[in-house]
Amino acid sequence: MYFDEKKAKDRKYYTPCTTRMEVPFEEFVRRLESSAKTEGKRVYLQQTLNDTVGKNIVADFLQFNWDWINKQQQKQNWGHLTSNLLLIGLAGNVTPVHYDEQQNFFAQVKGYKRCILFAPEQIECLYPYPVHHPCDRQSQVDFDNPDYNRFPKFRYASGVEAVVGPGDVLYIPMYWWHHIESLLEGGYTTSVNFWYKAGPTPRNIVYPLKPVQKMAIMRNIEKMLAEALGDYREVGPLMNTMIQGRYTLMDMTEVNGNKVLYTD
Repeated sequence: MYFDEKKAKDRKYYTPCTTRMEVPFEEFVRRLESSAKTEGKRVYLQQTLNDTVGKNIVADFLQFNWDWINKQQQKQNWGHLTSNLLLIGLAGNVTPVHYDEQQNFFAQVKGYKRCILFAPEQIECLYPYPVHHPCDRQSQVDFDNPDYNRFPKFRYASGVEAVVGPGDVLYIPMYWWHHIESLLEGGYTTSVNFWYKAGPTPRNIVYPLKPVQKMAIMRNIEKMLAEALGDYREVGPLMNTMIQGRYTLMDMTEVNGNKVLYTD
């Protein structure tokens, strides 16, 4: 489970469930094989692809079908390619549901992964952490053991499932939630991500806003309030104060001559 180390320093009582290490690739392979045999702590490689990863990996990377990749970028009018990530892990590894703020081509090289995607409008069912939490952009819901008392709307979450194997490329749009599991077939799994900036902002914004735009607005409002207040812990109480008594009592409508109060 990814966490932001800078934000974690501001959270006195936050305990990460993962540990980040920087080790040589040979050491990672040794740890990977060891954890596969002993069922000990799992390791997962997340490495930016650049000229420091070794000549053989770079040579393999350059054999990707870059003509096809570049044509897709141009066709969709995306921004520039920001980075590529090499991801290697064991069967059974899970990346909890989260969303990213870039366009993502998820290319599967070895093994199989099960991907469950949720559209941006599913945000109410997935209960994201606050923007200033170390697990920002992730859901608070444990998919293996959901707490329906805390997260009742999760019962209504509706996703789309895809299983990707060697040679498959899955497009994960920005702000789309995705939960990814490495399946048992194949032992180790290897994937490569292609991250792209969003395309240029259109001159004329069409209203009403799309779910993706609403998510971007919510994030920016949270960030703005935290910076203005100087303490992220004040954001929640301020927003509650704004809502209570105003937007919790949404409408008054007459039914058969009687006034009926509708609440959200």
